[in-house]
Amino acid sequence: MRMRPQLGLWISLGAASLLLVALAAKAFVPRPARQASTASRPMPETTGGRIRFSDSDQQQLRLGDGSTRVVRSLLHVPDRMAFGTFVWDDAGIPPGRIWLRIDLSRQILSVFRGEDEIATSVVLYGQDETPTPIGNFPIRGMERNHRSNAYDAMMPYTLWLTNDGIAIHGSNVRQGLATHGCIGVPEAFAKRLFGVVKRGDLVSVVR
Repeated sequence: MRMRPQLGLWISLGAASLLLVALAAKAFVPRPARQASTASRPMPETTGGRIRFSDSDQQQLRLGDGSTRVVRSLLHVPDRMAFGTFVWDDAGIPPGRIWLRIDLSRQILSVFRGEDEIATSVVLYGQDETPTPIGNFPIRGMERNHRSNAYDAMMPYTLWLTNDGIAIHGSNVRQGLATHGCIGVPEAFAKRLFGVVKRGDLVSVVR
């Protein structure tokens, strides 16, 4: 890892009125068929630690390839998330395929089960010389205890995304650090993530 200039990033995932801050305003695109004005749209409901959208006001998240996916609920995290912290809450969420969305502009990784967010973490990503690629990537492989030959560093709970070594893995996530293109997450978060994903699950990286 190399030191990144001070980012001053304290990410607010607040109440429903701050919803667009949670995953970036431009990440949400309106459904083409919906013609109702903003004033007439129902406000999202916040219950049980999550922000829930009604069937008539479903949201769509933009993915790395320009496509979108429907989202029915997001975690409600009222406190600011510091580097090295994460939230994991899948209570009451029905079974579904796991997929991940990484927003580099917000330094946030979100884990979804079907149409519901079940976890979120602050991340590290690639420095300017070795940027993290944008796009959709299936998980190509998984290694519980990998050591990088190039950088002589441990990469616990590695999820391989590309053939040239880009991966999600456990890391020392603190302000000012960057990676050589990988996505670094807190090791405790990486361990839990390693336990729920499988080869072929989608990872979408957006900016």
